Amino acid sequence: MAGKVKWVTDIEKSVLINNFEKRGWIQAAENEDWNFYWMSIQTIRNVFSVETGYRLSDDQIVNHFPNHYELTRKDLMVKNIKRYRKELEKEGSPLAEKDENGKYIYLDFVPVTFMLPADYNLFVEEFRKNPSSTWIMKPCGKAQGKGIFLINKLSQIKKWSRDSKTSSFVSQSSSKEAYVISLYINNPLLIGGKKFDLRLYVLVSTYRPLRCYMYKLGFCRFCTVKYTPSTSELDNMFVHLTNVAIQKHGDDYNHIHGGKWTVSNLHLYLESTRGKEVTNKLFNEIHWIIVQSLKAVSPVMNNDKHCFECYGYDIIIDDKLKPWLIEVNASPSLTSSTANDRILKYNLINDTLNIAVPNGEIPDCKWNKSPPKEALGSYEVLYDEEMAQSDGPDRDLRSRSGQSIGIKGNRARDSGKPVLTTWK
Repeated sequence: MAGKVKWVTDIEKSVLINNFEKRGWIQAAENEDWNFYWMSIQTIRNVFSVETGYRLSDDQIVNHFPNHYELTRKDLMVKNIKRYRKELEKEGSPLAEKDENGKYIYLDFVPVTFMLPADYNLFVEEFRKNPSSTWIMKPCGKAQGKGIFLINKLSQIKKWSRDSKTSSFVSQSSSKEAYVISLYINNPLLIGGKKFDLRLYVLVSTYRPLRCYMYKLGFCRFCTVKYTPSTSELDNMFVHLTNVAIQKHGDDYNHIHGGKWTVSNLHLYLESTRGKEVTNKLFNEIHWIIVQSLKAVSPVMNNDKHCFECYGYDIIIDDKLKPWLIEVNASPSLTSSTANDRILKYNLINDTLNIAVPNGEIPDCKWNKSPPKEALGSYEVLYDEEMAQSDGPDRDLRSRSGQSIGIKGNRARDSGKPVLTTWK
């Protein structure tokens, strides 16, 4: 195809710009013709807004879906997952099966969560069932650990609500300062006595049919201070929050490795300490919950053909090796805290562009969004709904742990409400 790709970005990061320049792409201004715009979530809101938005042409693509917040806002993600479970239950899907305690066997992967102020009474009811529990409060629309605190007494939440009287805790119309409160995972898997979480990168090229890719080079982020469930340390965020934006201010922060481990190191460590079988099961379950979270939002996502998106998934593993989905980020940080970080993020953008903009040529958003295997780099196909459907309804379908369930005649449907199916 003739002509060079013209790019724009409002995120001045070298890992982006070096990737554009390496391809010989040409920088354009926002008000000129452009083909590729890597934009912040504020800008995407304007591009697709009814008042200020404009129509994108077939040779223009952007790096967010219009309503990505259905997945990336903490409150909406939980609401969509709850709705997805209920719909599957109503259909009698084996996915929504529950155990004798009424817990979902396959879909219990988000900690118990309530919206505040809307669900305050429901939260109090739940809190009283288990008054020794710890809960974590997070503002719905903030990132990097901002505004987060832990509570273990109802009086703390009442005090917070009084202190917030001036803010929107009272006026529910504003979602700006809405909070979610989630049961705190107080039995995290520890390595070297420290809590960590997983940051995994997932690329979605289309939601209907769902096609998503997992980046093989995710990493673990460690706290700098040893973990203690002691209630006297509830306000020490160096113990509880793994965000680099917080940990880098700690006295024990290591600027060479940045408190990070690669996912492959974690895999090796767990294989050697816990065994191969349980480690593989854990990683299977992590892949499973990512696919289920995407299926939960696919019916409500505006599947605009001009869009792709690379999400940062945050997963915590508890000491029983059960993974929990904590949140999904629409703009995972492209700031590099270490040399390895810079290389990883440069390669992440490189591989993302190779899938989103085939051959680095001027995009045509009507293409089928199925790149050849050799174009995937360090991505691997996590789930391809079309492929899963074309395998036929009579095929034995697997649960997340790989057991054969053998449901006959249940074909996954376009609505994004599948039955059990393999994601590879």
